[in-house]
Amino acid sequence: MRNIALIVSYDGTAYRGFQTQPGGGTIQDELERAIRSLTGTDIRVEGSGRTDAGVHALGQVVNFRTETPIPIEKWALALNGRLPDDIIVRSAHEMPEDFHARYSAIRKTYRYSISTGKFPEIFTARYRYHHYRPLDEDAMRDSLKFFVGEHDFTAFSSAGAPRKSNVRTIYEARLERDGGDLHLYLTGSGFLYNMVRIIAGTLIEIGEGKKAPGHIPAILEAKDRNMAGPKAPAQGLALWRVEYPPAYEAILSVDPAE
Repeated sequence: MRNIALIVSYDGTAYRGFQTQPGGGTIQDELERAIRSLTGTDIRVEGSGRTDAGVHALGQVVNFRTETPIPIEKWALALNGRLPDDIIVRSAHEMPEDFHARYSAIRKTYRYSISTGKFPEIFTARYRYHHYRPLDEDAMRDSLKFFVGEHDFTAFSSAGAPRKSNVRTIYEARLERDGGDLHLYLTGSGFLYNMVRIIAGTLIEIGEGKKAPGHIPAILEAKDRNMAGPKAPAQGLALWRVEYPPAYEAILSVDPAE
């Protein structure tokens, strides 16, 4: 039995999230449909993360098991011919038996993008939250240091499935200016439900002057969702990169089609 990993990019605008659910309309449904068309068998894929409705991905990782003898360098091209235009398999990799897209991951990076021009940019509007009022970028950057480290992020999570712990570790948080856009990058061990969007919404309030950077420790300590900012809109969020231990990264960093 082969264990195959795919690195997948998608525009999540038209989808109800990554994970399959009653009624369909998810990224997982489309991937499994394409694999079934290619192999003639029903195969379940496992994703590295469950992006929500309207959320995008540059580097989503999935894995599945199959006995199909299709050469690994043929998988990406064959699947892309069977997928909608807004889902792209960037590469396919033959992985060790114990690799799992979700449980083997050690770091994930999300990017939240804000368009700050007077008007939305037509060619990027699907991937940015448009905020037409000026933002205090220095204040937003000053607040980021308070998120780095191990914290209980209850205040920055929406209610969802029960969790053993709301403690997560943020390794890196940065805000970058790119022309008319601001990009928030958060890298962590894992993220709670809506955590990145709520952090982004809180940063926007800080940029508007509604909150001070120094309020973040108190919000974390209180563990009260009502003290944090609003959940920022889905279209600005993308799963940017998933990282694995070196032995797996060595395989995933090589494109077998080259």
